[in-house]
Amino acid sequence: MTATEERAAGSARPSRSVLTVAGRRHLGSLALAHPVRAVLLVYAVSRLVALGAMWVAATWFQNPAGVGHLDPNVGDLISLWDAEWYETIATQGYPVPLPADPDTGKLTYSAWAFYPLFPFLVKGLMTLGLPFTAAAVGLNLVLGGLGAVLIWAVFRHGLHAEPRPGRERLALVAAGLWCFYPATGVMLKPYTEPLAVVLVAASLLYLMRRRYAVVALLAVPLGLTRGVAPAIGCAALVHLVVRIREERAAGVSPLRGARASAALMLVVTGLSGLAWPVVAGVVSGIPTAFFDVQEAWGQKPATGPFILWVQWAWDGRGLAGVAVLLALAGTYVALILGRHGRWLPVEVRAWAVAYPFYLFAVVRPITSMWRFLLLDFPIAALLASVAMRTSTGERIVTHWRRRVVVLLVPVVLGLVWWTCVLLTYSPWGSRPP
Repeated sequence: MTATEERAAGSARPSRSVLTVAGRRHLGSLALAHPVRAVLLVYAVSRLVALGAMWVAATWFQNPAGVGHLDPNVGDLISLWDAEWYETIATQGYPVPLPADPDTGKLTYSAWAFYPLFPFLVKGLMTLGLPFTAAAVGLNLVLGGLGAVLIWAVFRHGLHAEPRPGRERLALVAAGLWCFYPATGVMLKPYTEPLAVVLVAASLLYLMRRRYAVVALLAVPLGLTRGVAPAIGCAALVHLVVRIREERAAGVSPLRGARASAALMLVVTGLSGLAWPVVAGVVSGIPTAFFDVQEAWGQKPATGPFILWVQWAWDGRGLAGVAVLLALAGTYVALILGRHGRWLPVEVRAWAVAYPFYLFAVVRPITSMWRFLLLDFPIAALLASVAMRTSTGERIVTHWRRRVVVLLVPVVLGLVWWTCVLLTYSPWGSRPP
């Protein structure tokens, strides 16, 4: 073949460049054919973006007074905030007796406000000779990747027997968007979010697969990682109600062969929410020790659910502030229960409603809510559905890639903003991430 013929043959073949329609379609086909690899690739890119945002924050936004030297770096940001408490737990354990204010006798700040599973896992890795930060960040990098894959599996649940490329694509995009959630930089720090995401996503996945004993088993470590058991319990109850109704409608005995495991799941899930407060009470000899320490950190459970948020909105903007708060909550619920949440399994929608409302019921208005909502990964599913203009994944607009990229721009800018504004620390006026 002559050079002219080779050039002509080459021009006849479709281009694989992502700048062409054929190239984007080929890339999409590869992602659908190897979805786990695609999710992990997006996750890896998001870690680099988050690391870049931390470099920007350390270089231009971190006050030297907050780190104790004149040249702040990424390592400083990784070790700030709650990371110091988790390192204390991993290296020194929990203090007994609990620290108390000598003037009032009330319990004060201590490590007992933090759940033990993550720092104890890091402590196990440290026996290999790794320093705390390397062990914690390495563990969270792995857990974050596993969490992204599990989230994708949750979103695509039910497609094993009936492959639907549109729904597969929607699940992939949603999992990818979650990787760029603005507070996702916290997963590069020694925090509990990656472990909690893995346990929550795995619990929902096995709940949908009706593996109730596995959900009960997962509830044990979840209760020692984060206080989210009540929301998982709500999702389990919704699942059981739906299953009972469906089986009765089909003339089948409800929960046949699964009643014992379903009851075990509900009991263990409920008890897991009390596990760490009970441990703190037994070890300290003070039954309310955990809640007393939480109160020292600023939590005010005695005020009542939602009251502090309504008060915060009223103090900020009066009636207009309360109206905006209620409108945002109503819009979110409408999206989850409406057409853009319709493609999600009912268990996931139950979690998406129960978890944030549980947070707003028990947590005061603090900037840490941004990272707490990292566990509300159905938000990414809503964004994917809105961007691709579909409620089922079957009819997707032809220019959905462009819309997803346009959506990704403010999401990434939000990631940079969160990292620069909340992850940095100034002794005289910072807000915790």
